[in-house]
Amino acid sequence: MRRAAVVIALALVVAACGGDDRELVGFQREPAPVVSEFELPDLSNDGESFALRAEPGELLLVYFGYTNCPDFCPTTLSDARLARQRLDDPSQVAVAMVAIDPDRDLPVLADYVGGFFPERGHALGTDDPSLLARVAAPFGAQYDVSTNDDGEIDVAHTTQLYAIDDAGRIVLTWQFGVSIDDLAGDMAQLLELSA
Repeated sequence: MRRAAVVIALALVVAACGGDDRELVGFQREPAPVVSEFELPDLSNDGESFALRAEPGELLLVYFGYTNCPDFCPTTLSDARLARQRLDDPSQVAVAMVAIDPDRDLPVLADYVGGFFPERGHALGTDDPSLLARVAAPFGAQYDVSTNDDGEIDVAHTTQLYAIDDAGRIVLTWQFGVSIDDLAGDMAQLLELSA
């Protein structure tokens, strides 16, 4: 398993540096952060613990967001859905949204995520703020939920989408606004390298 992870990592570096394959659009961090030790309740699956790693030979896309988001969150999830549909086998990519506004999101998150991903979608949420912060840290995901002077809830958050491999490594990060074609191309390339 460790040897396969090293081979994939080297292949990704070659591909990103202009090897035989197209150049990846998302960016990589070296060393790739490992998040497989983290588990969150999957509200799409009766709160069962969900480990942050893909199934063997597959990818897991992870996004930190909230259901009342007017723009970044629905756009990112929609783009990920459309990009996933362009793959030869979309079932090789699971998608998880981690709730950063659990007070409002936990009761509705499963339906929200299921609206984008009826299959292979995971609604991850916890009411433990320290667990959420520990999970978000290796991703570099930041968020702030506060109440303004008018009593309205304000939420600010980073908007990256992350790809995790079956070793639980964050192998690629996409900035908001990456095209659907580029998302699909990167996912196909990552899946090919992991085959």
